[in-house]
Amino acid sequence: MMDFKNIQLLILDVDGVLTDGKIYLAADGQEIKVFHTLDGHGIKMLLQAGIQVAIITGRDAPATATRVKQLGIQHYYAGVADKIKAFEDLLQKTQIAEKNCAYMGDDLPDLPVLRRVGLSAAPDNAHDLIKKEVALVTQRKGGEGAVRELCDRILSVHTLSEDKAFLA
Repeated sequence: MMDFKNIQLLILDVDGVLTDGKIYLAADGQEIKVFHTLDGHGIKMLLQAGIQVAIITGRDAPATATRVKQLGIQHYYAGVADKIKAFEDLLQKTQIAEKNCAYMGDDLPDLPVLRRVGLSAAPDNAHDLIKKEVALVTQRKGGEGAVRELCDRILSVHTLSEDKAFLA
C-alpha cells in the first residue's frame, strides 16, 4: 500500500507532467505553455495543508517561472541537467527525508529521483519505462489534471478543513 500520509514534499517535473509535453512556439520564437487549473488548485491546497511543493525541470522557460510564482511555489530548479543534484540540494534546504518526498515525472531524466523518493508517480502518458518503475500511474495525462489527481490522493489522508479547500 502506498503511504500518502507521510508525504511532506511533492516534487514535480514540468513538461509532460504539468503540461501535455508539447512545446508550442510562436512565430517570434516565444515559448507558450498550457497549464491546467485543476493542477494549480491541487498545488495550492497542498501548500495550505503545510505540504511543500517543488519544481525540478530540465528546461528554463519564462512561462514556467511565471506559473511557479502565481502558485506560490518556493522551490524552483530550472534548466537542470542533473536532477539528482537539484534533489539533494532540495533535501538539504528543506531537511525533509527522501522517504517523505513524492515525485511525479514522465521521462528518463526523472528516473534517478523517482527511484529515491518515498512515493514515485507518473501521468498516464508517461514513457512506458517510467510507468513500469513508479508506484502510481495516474488515470489522467500530464497537463490534463494528473498532478491534481496525485494532490487529491495525498490530501485524502491529511487533515484539511473545508474552508481551507475553498480558499485555494
